[in-house]
Amino acid sequence: MNKQAIPGTLWVASDIHLGAAVPKTASAFYSFLERARHEADALILCGDIFDAWIGDDHALREPPDWLARAMAELRATAHTTPLWLVHGNRDFLMGRALADALGARLLATPAVLDTDAGPVLLAHGDEFCTDDLAYQRFRRIVHTPWIQRMFLGLPLRLRRMIAARARARSRQSRSTKSMTIMDVNPASVAQALRAAGCTTLIHGHTHRPAVHTLDLDGQTAHRHVLPDWEFDHDAPARGGWIAIDGQGIRIERMPAA
Repeated sequence: MNKQAIPGTLWVASDIHLGAAVPKTASAFYSFLERARHEADALILCGDIFDAWIGDDHALREPPDWLARAMAELRATAHTTPLWLVHGNRDFLMGRALADALGARLLATPAVLDTDAGPVLLAHGDEFCTDDLAYQRFRRIVHTPWIQRMFLGLPLRLRRMIAARARARSRQSRSTKSMTIMDVNPASVAQALRAAGCTTLIHGHTHRPAVHTLDLDGQTAHRHVLPDWEFDHDAPARGGWIAIDGQGIRIERMPAA
């Protein structure tokens, strides 16, 4: 399993879903990045940074205005604060070219972080939603290397069309699934913690920020769920991150503008 030592004050955020349709969310996130540059010793963006990612060339050739701004803000952050990018279920195609262009690093997950609050298992979270059998089948397919290479070899225009259709199908599918199926499976969480030798898990994906206490073979374990970001369409506005330091682990909320 991947292991990474990150001492000092570590901030972790996920599920921002940047895209052309969320300018207010982007503005709030950029304010967060500005704060992170001054207050955090390191920053991890734990997946679904973008609402969709169709290949690094989309960002590096002639990015649309919203993406050019996102790249500039992330690059400015990485210039002052170590920045790690984690694949989510929406942006699992982020690659080394993007990380290099930003001055960031890709962090393969699940990963065990050696932090000032102790060892922490970090993951995006979708891998624990094992009750959603249809999604897990889809996940296995799109994470197949040759399928990814084939998709990235298609023209950008066709990739945009495929991604838009996939997002529409995802929204339709989620509307018919129970909230229980779309949440993490407790047995999968326990198995991951055992394999990592940890009693603390941090993940995103479910958009249900909370701290859950569980019994892990007679030990008390904790599952910290990252907040998602939404300042454009839903009320009340929401956003936040998890801060990790010598004082412990806590969820911080982004104030509404």
